[in-house]
Amino acid sequence: MMAELGVFALVLALIVALVQATLPLLGAQWGIAAWVRLARPAAALQCLLSLLAAGVLFWCFGTQDYSVLYVAANSHSDLPMIYKLTAFWGGHEGSMLLWQVLLACWSVAVAWRSRALPADFVARVLAVLGWVSVGFLLFVLFLSNPFLRLVPAALEGKDLNPLLQDPGMVFHPPLLYMGYVGFVVPFAFALAALISGDLGAAWARWSRSWTLAAWGFLTLGILLGSAWAYYVLGWGGWWFWDPVENASFMPWLVGTALLHSLIVTDQRGAFRSWSALLAICAFSLCLLGTFLVRSGVLTSVHAFAVDPGRGLFILCFIVAVVGVSLWLYAWRAPELGTGGGQFALLSRETLLLVNNVLFCAAALAVLIGTLYPLALDVLRNEKISVGPPYFEAVFLPLVLPALALMGCGTVARWKQGAGRELWQRLRAALVLTVVGVAVLGLTQAGSITPVTLLGVALGLWCLLSTLAHAVQRLLPAVRQGAGWQRVARQPWGWWGTVMAHAGVGVFVMAVSLANGLETKRETHVAQGQSVEAGHYRFTLVGLSSVEGPNYDAQRAHFRVSDGDQSWDMYPEKRAYRVQTMGLSQAAIDSRWTRDVFIALGEPLDETGQAWTVRLQVKPWMEWIWMGTFMMALGAGLSLLDKRFRTGRQRVPRAARSAVAHKVA
Repeated sequence: MMAELGVFALVLALIVALVQATLPLLGAQWGIAAWVRLARPAAALQCLLSLLAAGVLFWCFGTQDYSVLYVAANSHSDLPMIYKLTAFWGGHEGSMLLWQVLLACWSVAVAWRSRALPADFVARVLAVLGWVSVGFLLFVLFLSNPFLRLVPAALEGKDLNPLLQDPGMVFHPPLLYMGYVGFVVPFAFALAALISGDLGAAWARWSRSWTLAAWGFLTLGILLGSAWAYYVLGWGGWWFWDPVENASFMPWLVGTALLHSLIVTDQRGAFRSWSALLAICAFSLCLLGTFLVRSGVLTSVHAFAVDPGRGLFILCFIVAVVGVSLWLYAWRAPELGTGGGQFALLSRETLLLVNNVLFCAAALAVLIGTLYPLALDVLRNEKISVGPPYFEAVFLPLVLPALALMGCGTVARWKQGAGRELWQRLRAALVLTVVGVAVLGLTQAGSITPVTLLGVALGLWCLLSTLAHAVQRLLPAVRQGAGWQRVARQPWGWWGTVMAHAGVGVFVMAVSLANGLETKRETHVAQGQSVEAGHYRFTLVGLSSVEGPNYDAQRAHFRVSDGDQSWDMYPEKRAYRVQTMGLSQAAIDSRWTRDVFIALGEPLDETGQAWTVRLQVKPWMEWIWMGTFMMALGAGLSLLDKRFRTGRQRVPRAARSAVAHKVA
């Protein structure tokens, strides 16, 4: 009866979520303190019930209960135990349950960390989170139930998709979903402020830490997903502008704009309406990504469900969430105002505003490129493919100016700014950038394009301007003999900003060099033969048969030579027994300055002694992952700052004494 226990837990969670969504909201509006106090225990109970349902599903997978339809469809007795358990989120139903579990955990975290905030405001925040939980619990129970029985029970499972049988499956989906779901918290804070009419800067201050956490998790999730595609799919690339990749990238872009907008709202009281709108848009794009992946409207290696009924429910849910949110926003718009007073053209506020507009325009460009083929298919029954050429032509012109402005924004002053002062602060970084790009252009003449040089220049500019800002802040104290004390006194939030912006610079430079200087070759090679790619020689020494836990493979032995150095690499071509699916397992030799990539294609004869191969030499690939990790690390460092700890920070007296039941 374990599966039935899981269903029962979800039903109880739905009832509790309804209580959480209604009574605290009404209590805050009508001044009923007992109902307001229900918010926290309701969130905790809903979380416990959701975790119980998740534990039951883990139990079903661990015990190989093939009387549960979802287990039978995504597991097999030969599957390694780690993949039996992570098959939990390997299909549609389990991934939606994971959505709900993480949503409940975020709600409990908000309830726990917001004890210093006004009780009525927290009640409204948790009520908004409760309404979102109601929608997902209804979806799980009636359209995506992972506990449906299979009668009679299957004797054996159908196995997990071979693409998902990888260590990346253990970490990538939970981290990505933590980011996706995490953006519901700033959304809930913004809606609570709109509902209450308390539209000052306090809600932005309270939601900054949650936005940082969600953005950091989403960055890590995108990083792991990109690395997973790089070494598992055998294409040799790290980003393909796949619609589902775009579905996670759009909230990241808008979330980045939201982070910077919240800084201005918190520090200067400006951009209040802009911050509220961005919080709504970021979570709306997360819901849109859920719709794209699970509605069946697109075909992707990442997509889960092909079910119009599920897609219709999610679409209606998106319309309801976005419609109510924008109605509230329009209703309160006259009260939001801009705030913050006047600021100069070259002030930090102006530069952040321009950057935010560029990030949002870039997200809109990606959204159009993702949805236009779907709309054209529905309206005119025409199928087109929008790929990298579109995105590179439309996306890059919007992001490149944002990168150029990023270096100025870190050193500009609040409210006031002068071109001469910016020049004095940034001239060393600018000169070093020009010199570095000139040296690279001369040493790589004939093999490097102007576009690559432009990308390297912008990445180097971001990195050096960030370092210049750090040096200018710390160097005076060092000269006075109090350097290390000054360093120790710097807030974690500042260190996080430096780390994240430096990570952007490293990432942009690495992407430019990896894409601009890579060597690709698709050819065929027989045993004993050698081929060349770049300045490397690849010799196929031999082939052998390998038996895995649930697959058979042909493993190639390549000897790779680079001058006097040589090493061995072992790419595989796997055939999974149950799903009868072939999968190329690339061999990658990673060094700090380059990756050597070998992927087997198909055999050219019946003997299997000659194969097609994909050979690539990709410079600076490791720094793509390093730069992205530095961005996520920057968010983590900022979260250590006591100013961003919602439960401990000092709440302004004005916020505490605000009228709790303002008449709308």
